[in-house]
Amino acid sequence: MAGSGGSGAVEHDGGRDVRERDAMGVYAISVAAELVGTGQQNIRQYERKGLLTPERTDGGTRRYSETDLATLRRIGALLDEGLNLAGVKLVLELEAENRGLTEDNRGLADDNRELRADNKGLRRDLRRARGGD
Repeated sequence: MAGSGGSGAVEHDGGRDVRERDAMGVYAISVAAELVGTGQQNIRQYERKGLLTPERTDGGTRRYSETDLATLRRIGALLDEGLNLAGVKLVLELEAENRGLTEDNRGLADDNRELRADNKGLRRDLRRARGGD
């Protein structure tokens, strides 16, 4: 949920997209808890509240990714600011929606630039065809 606000450039690491690598569940709950400075029970509660959904092994063991760790850190920061878990969930959802809209807007702006360039070329071709060049 939390996470990438990068430039949109895709970095590669050993043939794997960095975003893909960051989404891979690799940390056990004990390691994730230690890395973000919270308790395992807190992480389980956040999962029950729908604040994050870690990957699971075939045996059902939770595996947390770098993206999950960023979400856990964001949850901690929002809790420190005085929000309750319902408020945290709403903020995380709104931030995710905002990231999606920002990406959509970037794509639309790129499309618009391409269409303007095409339109400019078509107008130039039309002027030439009409003998105006």
